[in-house]
Amino acid sequence: MDATKCIGCLRCVEACKSENGVPRDAHHFRTWVERYVYLEGESKPRIDSQHDPVNIAASGSEREYRFANRYKDAKVDKAFFVPKLCNQCANPPCVQVCPVGATFQTKDGVVLVDETYCIGCRYCIQACPYGARFLHPTTHTAEKCTFCYHRITKGQLPACVEVCPTEARIFGDLKSKQDRLVRFQRENVISVLKPDLNTEPKVRYAKLDGEVR
Repeated sequence: MDATKCIGCLRCVEACKSENGVPRDAHHFRTWVERYVYLEGESKPRIDSQHDPVNIAASGSEREYRFANRYKDAKVDKAFFVPKLCNQCANPPCVQVCPVGATFQTKDGVVLVDETYCIGCRYCIQACPYGARFLHPTTHTAEKCTFCYHRITKGQLPACVEVCPTEARIFGDLKSKQDRLVRFQRENVISVLKPDLNTEPKVRYAKLDGEVR
């Protein structure tokens, strides 16, 4: 992720929902976008997501911030958008806690869920430190981002990457020296979310604000 390029257009979210059959409501997402807002006089950012329909509606208008039950909007010093999704950890806590082996890791490192085995116990949802899992309201099985595994195994890009208008999302093969992702990592300072947990996330960010967790 290039943290300076996301404009909060939410095309990635819509593409993901269409591609993967994610419920079209304000509670279920395989990928989502958070808006970090620094208000005048405050040192810590306020964080909005699709769960806050008032402020996430300011897509493309990151200079706006509204308080409920107040007539005057607050003055914004700085704001930016951060895309989030399953981090496809090399050491995934969700795999460790699944009692039936429904959550597993493929040989190429992608964490998936076999819904034919999932019993909907929610252990994996509770174990995920990134809040990237949910229980599907119809199937009652755990769901999460799969990097669009059905696409990448055919040489295609994940749906969210394909539709991003600013190329904030970059997907590639780190084993290929000629891959764009390898060059991007070589040219930028790279960080991951919650590095202290030692989950070794495969989703990495360039130029990320220090307050993002």
